[in-house]
Parts: sequence; C-alpha cells; structure tokens
Amino acid sequence: MTEASHQRLTIDQFTRQAVPFTKLPGHSTSLELLAELSQLKGTDEVLDVACGPGIVACYFAENAQRVTGVDLTPEMLRQARRRQEEQGLKNLEWVEGSGERLPFPDHSFSLVVSRYAFHHFERPETVLAEMCRVCQPGGIVLVADVCLPAEQVAAYDALEKLRDPSHVHVLSRDEICTLFEGQKLQQIQFGEYKVELTVEEQLAASFPVPGGAVEFRRLLENDVTENRFGVSAHQKAGALCYAVPIVAAAGRKP
Repeated sequence: MTEASHQRLTIDQFTRQAVPFTKLPGHSTSLELLAELSQLKGTDEVLDVACGPGIVACYFAENAQRVTGVDLTPEMLRQARRRQEEQGLKNLEWVEGSGERLPFPDHSFSLVVSRYAFHHFERPETVLAEMCRVCQPGGIVLVADVCLPAEQVAAYDALEKLRDPSHVHVLSRDEICTLFEGQKLQQIQFGEYKVELTVEEQLAASFPVPGGAVEFRRLLENDVTENRFGVSAHQKAGALCYAVPIVAAAGRKP
C-alpha cells in the first residue's frame, strides 16, 4: 500500500470513528502515568502527535504552558476543538498534518508525545525521528501504545486488521527499544498498564472489513483459555472482554 492510499484509509477510518472513539471507556486511562513519565512542567511547550480527539492534549494543557495537537484527520481535530471548548482551555492549538512530516521547525517543543497511534504508522521510525527533530535538546519524547511479546505480534496484527483495516503493526518492547536507541534517546523509562474493553463496545465504535466483526468476535471467544493474541480475552458479567497491554516509553533528547 502506498503512503497516500494508507493515509486515505486512515482518514476514512478515523473520520467515521471520531465520535464513537471519543466515547470509548478506557481512552482516559492512565493519563496521570503519562504526565509522570513525561515529567510534565508548567513551563512545557507540548506537542501531541496524532492527537485524535484531544484527550491527552487537553489533559496536559491543564498543567503545561501551551499544547499543540497535530492530526491527519480533520474530523478528529473538530472533536478536539469541541473538547477544548467544553473544558474552557485557552492554551491549545490544533494543526492538520502528518506525523511523518511534522509541520514545525526544529527544536519547537520541550515535550513531544504520541499515544495509541504508532500501530497505525507504516514507518514508525520516521515518525519518531520527526518527534525528536521538533523536540528541544534536553526535552522529553514519549510514546504510549499497544505492546506485545514478539511471539504474539503477528497473531495480534491479523486479529486487529479485521476490526480496523488502518492498523499496520503492533510493536514489541524490543522494537520500541530499538526505535528509541536509534534516535539516541537517553534515560529511557517505561510504564505499563492495560485497557480493558468489551468486544461489543469496541466493535460498535469500529468499521471492520466485511465479515471482520464476526471473525473478530469468534477468534476472541475461542481465545479465552489460550491467550494466543496476548489480550487476555475473558468473560465478565456476561460480556466478552479483553485487556489491551500498553507500554509507555519516555526518553530524553541529548
């Protein structure tokens, strides 16, 4: 798939997902952990890459000097502006743009973050390089996303592409370390948590491939005792649920 066609697919998916995505439980999970790992300060100029509906950006704006959110999908930015208005925040700016070519000069921000987006990038190394480029020397770069053991990555990728065809590849911890080391980020710290979702809530907020919802559900139903996909599928209060493992990695730019 070409870069342009993947971008069109991503925009299509997240234009349709913009409202239901915002309402999913779990998307406000562990914001405190991200703020702690990023060492957020009142003087920080923050960039949120692939900011989506502005959940992280608005949370950080409560304690930062200024936050800029950049996203490829105009409808996501519209939801972000609505969230900003609802929360009465003034120190935010929203920019349409790609993570692979961030529309900002070098060294523009003291803190650059991205959450739940790297599995959508065809070239995550390029996005991380761009995040580092626009980060000031001594600043913090943070990435939080789904992360699985290397032996479960391929199975999870196949499962997730049924539900969300804009999914590309989930990173293992070793891959995250390789990306960070490739950018010479220092003092790397990790945090971990899980986001528990019900299958039906997640599917209701998704736009799967034809037949994908049925197959996604079937595979997780059969995975309750095996955990082949690394998401701990389980029954809870009569609902089929699963828990997505998240790793947050933060490093300092030399």
